[in-house]
Amino acid sequence: MDIALQIIYKVWTFLHSQEFLQAFLNNRFFLIFLVVFLTRLKYATYTSLWMSALVNIPGTFLHELMHFLVGGFLNAQPCNFTLFPRRNLDGDYVMGSVAFRNITFYNAVPAALAPLLLLPIGFYLNRYYLPVMDATLFNYVVYVLLQTIIVENAIPSRTDFKVAGKFFSGVILYIVLFCAFLLML
Repeated sequence: MDIALQIIYKVWTFLHSQEFLQAFLNNRFFLIFLVVFLTRLKYATYTSLWMSALVNIPGTFLHELMHFLVGGFLNAQPCNFTLFPRRNLDGDYVMGSVAFRNITFYNAVPAALAPLLLLPIGFYLNRYYLPVMDATLFNYVVYVLLQTIIVENAIPSRTDFKVAGKFFSGVILYIVLFCAFLLML
């Protein structure tokens, strides 16, 4: 038992040494490895609907919350918010959804593409939280996990793009607004 405790102590000391932390935190290979590893763990849960739902709930919550908040702000009148998986008519599973009562040309695009607002949140965490957090392996793994969840769930789904393209006049309106914004830069 003493040998096992000594081994655990040595490994723990090594993982928390300044040399290891500097090498680990400053190497993009380890970052990419960690992201791929976390993603593979997530996909390994896809054999079970409920295990998959459990793993996806934090990201699904953020994704659907963005739809709900932007839709509510732009008078799309959110009327249903769910995080529980269900099978749709195509036989695929939907992890979560937000339903709206008042989708119109002016709110369809922003309500449907609202999860993209998670990207500035991820950028903010990277820019302002990462430099001040304690340089520990645990903090770094939690940071990478959080960023992976944020960035992965910032990507709108196929259904989101279908809703965004439902009103051609709304798509044109937001293309013009986006171009005007770019010209002002």
